[in-house]
Formats: sequence, structure tokens, C-alpha cells
Amino acid sequence: MTRDADEAALALPAAAEARVGPDGTARAPASLEEFLAGIGPRAFRFAELGLRQRDDALDAVQDAMMKMLAYRERPAAEWTPLFWSILRSRIVDLQRRRAFRLRWLLPAPEREESALDWADDAPDPARAFDGREAYARLADALAALPRRQREAFSLRVLEDLDVATTARAMGCSEGAVKTHLSRAREALQRQLEDWR
Repeated sequence: MTRDADEAALALPAAAEARVGPDGTARAPASLEEFLAGIGPRAFRFAELGLRQRDDALDAVQDAMMKMLAYRERPAAEWTPLFWSILRSRIVDLQRRRAFRLRWLLPAPEREESALDWADDAPDPARAFDGREAYARLADALAALPRRQREAFSLRVLEDLDVATTARAMGCSEGAVKTHLSRAREALQRQLEDWR
């Protein structure tokens, strides 16, 4: 996935894996490949928020997609919660492995600060900048949340999954999802209050 693909993914609708049929209603993806192509960019953003490292996020998404191939024969309605559950488990595995290796003792890698991109073909560069700044602030605020709250918020709000599907993906009860989501919203509201 390239940086351009990542930026283009920000513009994808929340339910990209559900295509629109000729009658205007959403339809399930025709194949697992179509499902994975639709969910890939959003899965990358979810993994990047959880792992805070681009390369690890790409690895986690690729691993989750490879595991999904084993479930190709399952009904399409099961793919969404199954994929998010696999990806979430892979993220947790990578986080545990990172902690085990004591990576936190190493100095944090410096982020590349790219020069301002003055050539913007979007209709309103100021609006595009504001959107990127808003996404960066939301990503930072989400990164500060506890893991379960971040997962609940990302799956329920950003991915627009229902409570039951989110509970299946997270491996917890629907009540726990609601609790995590409520706490995440309160924390985000406190963190982003001054930015509004």
C-alpha cells in the first residue's frame, strides 16, 4: 500500500465492502477478493492506530487477509466480524511480541517530516489541510485510549458495525462493547474539547 493509496482510503465510505446494487440497495461482495479489496484500506488505518507503526500495520493486515482465505467457503455475512476478529487478534499478538522484545527501551524512530505539498489538486487546499489535521488529532486521541476502548470506538463508529457484530469481532458481550464505547467517547470528548 502506498502513501497515495492510504490518503485515498481516507475518502472511502465506512461501508465500502458493501457494494450498491442496481436497485440502489447495498449488496454483499460477490467474492472474498472483492470483500478484502474493499476493507483493506480501512483495516490498514485500524491496524496503524493500534500498532503505531506503518510496517507492522501492513504486516498485520496482510496476515489477516491471508488467514481469511481459509474461510472462503463461509457465508459472506460472516466475513466482516470474522475479518475484524482475526485482525484484532493479530494486532494484539504483535503488541505482545513487541512488549516481550522490550522494544520500548529503544528510542522512538523519528518521523519523517515532509515538506508542505503546495501542489494540491483538490478544490480547496485549506479544507484538505484541515481534514488531515483533524484526522491526525483524532488518530492521536485514539492512540491515547486503552486498547479495548480504541477497538470499540473504531469498529462501532468508524467502521459502522452494529453492536452484535462488534461484540463478535472483539470477543466480548454486547454490554461490554457499549461500556467501552461510552468510555471512549467521554475520553475523546475531553481530549478534543479544546480543538473544536
